[in-house]
Amino acid sequence: MNSKGFFESLFDFSFTSFITTRIISVVYGLLIAAGALVALSMIIGALQGGAFPLILAIIAAPFVFLLYVVIARVYCEVIIVLFKIADNTAILAGRHEQPPAPPAV
Repeated sequence: MNSKGFFESLFDFSFTSFITTRIISVVYGLLIAAGALVALSMIIGALQGGAFPLILAIIAAPFVFLLYVVIARVYCEVIIVLFKIADNTAILAGRHEQPPAPPAV
């Protein structure tokens, strides 16, 4: 698409340039941090329940975190793939709009 600056793209009301592909790594980092907070809160919450819930939380929290990170990664990849499909479709549409070359004699 167009190579506009971040803020210029942010306030582009015609949506000719996208910011999602630029900030997706930040979004992914925030999702990982949120997953870590969820796992940590599981362990902290289990501290109030006694030994068995704590042991269960210590065992389950890494699996919950890993599942959360995998889901977040797949979600981010789907978003990027959709934008790449849009870019490739725009390229193909641009090729289609060009007049065909005259036949070789």
